[in-house]
Amino acid sequence: MATNTTDTPGTQAAQLVEQLAPATTALLTVECQNGVVGPDSALPELAEAARASGALAEVARLTAAAHEAGVQVLHAVAERRPDGRGASRNARLFRATGQLPVQQLTGSAAVRIADPVPVSEEDLVVRRLHGLSPIAGTEVDALLRNLGVRNLVIVGVSANVAIPNAVFDAVDLGYTAVVPADAIAGVPAEYTPAMVRNTLALVATVTSTDAVLTCWKRARQGA
Repeated sequence: MATNTTDTPGTQAAQLVEQLAPATTALLTVECQNGVVGPDSALPELAEAARASGALAEVARLTAAAHEAGVQVLHAVAERRPDGRGASRNARLFRATGQLPVQQLTGSAAVRIADPVPVSEEDLVVRRLHGLSPIAGTEVDALLRNLGVRNLVIVGVSANVAIPNAVFDAVDLGYTAVVPADAIAGVPAEYTPAMVRNTLALVATVTSTDAVLTCWKRARQGA
């Protein structure tokens, strides 16, 4: 199925402006933490993909623009207790990450938001001790509803697991999901555009960082 995933001419552009209205929109950064995308990542291949592709830099641009536009920012962080209590163990991925030399331990540097992504006092940080999704089983849905959010811009890593989980959960819960395709990354690098084209584009509004920034700039200017 051929899908145009980046251009937003005409009615698409108008729809995107509506979907990105600051009062009803939030930006969700997914696992943009030191232990995942930082220099000392537990997953160096993923960290390299996030940085080499420019995705992490685009997340930083989007976060800074959200702060300026009054868009609520939530940072979804995956972590575990030092004793592992409550952590998921029912998939090979969980067992493998439990053996990595860098652990995403609560309170450690690994679970801090990675540079260059900015964090403000108004940002919400949602930490999960189990599962694959930044939304299911966490506080994200309740927080968004309390804030009057209906549209969710989803960025970060990985296009393999957490990003599609977040998109599907957001859509199932009634949110409009917006994915700037240049602000997500996965491994191998060529998997990300395939995931976007063949899966995410079917359920989310797929766009670019520049298009989102343009909408938020117009909103700030009252255009």
